Amino acid sequence: MTTAYTVTLLQEAVADLRRLEDFAIERELASETPDWAAPQRALDAIREGMRLLSWSPTTCRRAELGNGRSRELVVPFGGAGYVVLFEVIGSDVVVGAVRHQREEDYRY
Repeated sequence: MTTAYTVTLLQEAVADLRRLEDFAIERELASETPDWAAPQRALDAIREGMRLLSWSPTTCRRAELGNGRSRELVVPFGGAGYVVLFEVIGSDVVVGAVRHQREEDYRY
């Protein structure tokens, strides 16, 4: 029997998603050949990747730092991708951060 997990994003994770979207839009504004669909595709990739957390979060790798419950979901996108940092607490998955893999502080 598969356990269903409830996925909750902390305010910090929601702020990260907004920041990542803003950055993607700014990048396209600065480009000579903008791809206006890229910011939405990135958010869609993150959303699709996070679907895994509702049924199989323990398949994701353990985070290097943390309290033993912290895990990372890697979401491929383009030449890099995103990392979703979360904790599994019983049947709850709490997402605390979302970072681009090329960000200086993407590891926690």
